[in-house]
Amino acid sequence: MQLSVKGKQVDIGDALRTHIEDTLPDAIGKYFDNTTDATVTISKDGGRFSVDIQVHVSKRVLVHGHGAGNDAYGALEEATEHATKRLRRYKRRLRDHKHKLSTAEALPALQYVLQAEAEVSNDDDIHEQDDPIIVAEMPTQVESMTVGEATMRMDLANHPAFLFRNAKNGRINMVYVRPDGNIGWVDPQSGA
Repeated sequence: MQLSVKGKQVDIGDALRTHIEDTLPDAIGKYFDNTTDATVTISKDGGRFSVDIQVHVSKRVLVHGHGAGNDAYGALEEATEHATKRLRRYKRRLRDHKHKLSTAEALPALQYVLQAEAEVSNDDDIHEQDDPIIVAEMPTQVESMTVGEATMRMDLANHPAFLFRNAKNGRINMVYVRPDGNIGWVDPQSGA
């Protein structure tokens, strides 16, 4: 596994880097032997440390873990536990999922990153802009899967929403986390 350790606004010492390199592959390796890569990002805001772990357990499956604490080691342990708990929950389904992946069923698409709207303090300076500014454009694929698989992938990556092609009817669908904590599912109907 390729492991990348990054620090945002904080210097990562050799002891912490060695601790991450020794513990993370073993924790993830309990569930998946051939993970492709992992990224650990450590940041500090005030007196608290924040750790984000992203692990690709296969080509298109991303697992995300987050932890926060007063020290970097505690935040790292929390993030590792968060990621391994998700892997443990979906271990069997992920192993079966690896054999079902087919690139022929994925639709090519473009993913855009839009610039956040700037806050304007003076009401006279407000200019409405209909088209947001695109700051990045990346190729992606909308994969074909069941609603259950899409929900699993959304939970593993800790995303608020997940767009997919429904394997049963071929339509573009979306699952999302509702404000009440439940999962919502959007399935557009044709001709309605």
